[in-house]
Amino acid sequence: MIVEDNAVLRQTLSLFLNGEAGIAVVAAFGSAGEALKALRQSAPEVALVDIGLPDMSGDELIGRMKDEMPGVEVIAHTVFDDREVVLSAIKAGASGYILKGGTMSRLVEALHEIAQGGAPMTPKIARKLIREFQKDRDRGDSHLSPREKEVLKEIESGMTYKLIAKKCGISPHTVNVHIKNIYKKLQAKTRQEALLSARKKGLL
Repeated sequence: MIVEDNAVLRQTLSLFLNGEAGIAVVAAFGSAGEALKALRQSAPEVALVDIGLPDMSGDELIGRMKDEMPGVEVIAHTVFDDREVVLSAIKAGASGYILKGGTMSRLVEALHEIAQGGAPMTPKIARKLIREFQKDRDRGDSHLSPREKEVLKEIESGMTYKLIAKKCGISPHTVNVHIKNIYKKLQAKTRQEALLSARKKGLL
């Protein structure tokens, strides 16, 4: 199954992958909602999922797909290489993470690899994960990354997601991922709870 909101890319992927030996595209959708509705009927073995979807974040879609059909293998296929976005997708259930812009042959290899129990990743993404595990193991759960601290300060100043994205030079989707991680680390459910917790911990 392909979940990709760019119609041209979706059609290109469908046509190309359908022509590859051992691969059959059972369904292709432009939104998360459509994909979820047809998931059981389509019964894909592998799902190629774009992270920047219009109606739902990619990590949320991946999580819901895995809840609905635990056996489906998911590859995140995206332009986003931010540490937090990568980790969110993998924690949600993605077993592969391939950046767009690579060759079609590499994508075909990734699909075969994940179907055989592997975990295909663009080398740049694999390096990010290695660095993540090599960081200080003693940091607390409330530890915020430099980018998360930056976003938190902008939240404190009252800026909107779009303004934060513009100021930090990242996408609104990435800002949303940062904020979700901030809330989780600070055990907060609202903006005020997050700010209060951050002040108590000396993060602001």
